[in-house]
Amino acid sequence: QVQLMESGGVSVQAGGSLKLSCVASLNTPSSSNNFMGWFLQAPGKGREGVASVSVTSVRSYIADSVKGRFTISRDDVRNTVWQKMDDLKTEESSIYYCAATPTGYCDGGECYSDLVHYWGQGTQVTVSS
Repeated sequence: QVQLMESGGVSVQAGGSLKLSCVASLNTPSSSNNFMGWFLQAPGKGREGVASVSVTSVRSYIADSVKGRFTISRDDVRNTVWQKMDDLKTEESSIYYCAATPTGYCDGGECYSDLVHYWGQGTQVTVSS
């Protein structure tokens, strides 16, 4: 079982930056969080994959829509993943959810929320003009 706790969601102005954090708590060491990352969910829409990173950071994925502005990183000792978001746009106002799963959930330019095993409670990011 994995519990995910996000933090860092706040209100910022367009063009600003934020860094989201997600800490995974595991009852016992396991591969349950081999892949961790982030989805966003705007009001009335489904969850959209933003980024993912594998354990030891050998594999990572960044959605085309945020490539060059968002970066993902992780610390396997602290079971923590971060998402640095620069030059934020108003349309990126969403609830951002941390995700964890034993296997990869992004492929071919798309991330699949139904492959995610564990979710955080979400953190709200509001980008104002």
